[in-house]
Amino acid sequence: MAFGLFARESLVAAAPCDLHACGDAPCVAAHSTTRGLYDAYNGPLYQMMRASDQTTTDIPLCSPGGVANAAAQDSFCEGTSCVITVIYDQSSRNNHLTPAPPGGAASGAEVNGYDSPANATMAPVTLGGNKAYGVYITRGSGYRNDDTSGIATGDEPEGMYAVFDGRHYNRRCCFDYGNAETNDDDTGNGHMEAIYFGAGDGSGYGTGLGKGPWITAIWKTALFSGFQQTHDPGDPSIT
Repeated sequence: MAFGLFARESLVAAAPCDLHACGDAPCVAAHSTTRGLYDAYNGPLYQMMRASDQTTTDIPLCSPGGVANAAAQDSFCEGTSCVITVIYDQSSRNNHLTPAPPGGAASGAEVNGYDSPANATMAPVTLGGNKAYGVYITRGSGYRNDDTSGIATGDEPEGMYAVFDGRHYNRRCCFDYGNAETNDDDTGNGHMEAIYFGAGDGSGYGTGLGKGPWITAIWKTALFSGFQQTHDPGDPSIT
């Protein structure tokens, strides 16, 4: 999947996390490899590692609150391949994302069962006429932070915001972005709150109108596309 924003013209006047702050709901985690999520943010968006010598580098913005400096990535990765090793949190909470550790459901293919980092060049996008790269998630790839700051726990209120590549999805459980257990295990119903994008997990839960894909909620241990527990015809396919 590609995390990031895609625009045909120019960036809006206020960045997403500035808008949330105006609504008294400040971002406590702000991840993007394509753009600044605050107008004033001028730090790194993500860290990459290249295969040729295992060197890492941070990819900056072209300007505060602007678009990622894709030219810096292209130069660093010329003649070799690169993976995304860190997705930086643009909020002040330092909730950075790194490849996920092994969990109760599965282990990854990397050392000690960690997930594989995403290929850095497989999700090119255009943002305000500028080239950028999203995060292309394949089977065995994923990112997580189990030691967070300011993230809602229990029944505390929270909101979530994400932009997905509508052409890249599957029919498996589960591609999502949100808030999950910090022990990497399934600790019971309702112990995870995240946005899911896909065509269902084969269980019959979380389906909508048509063949999908759909935007649904995942609340451990099922997908929910609306008020109905299984099928909600009010949730349209994303085409």
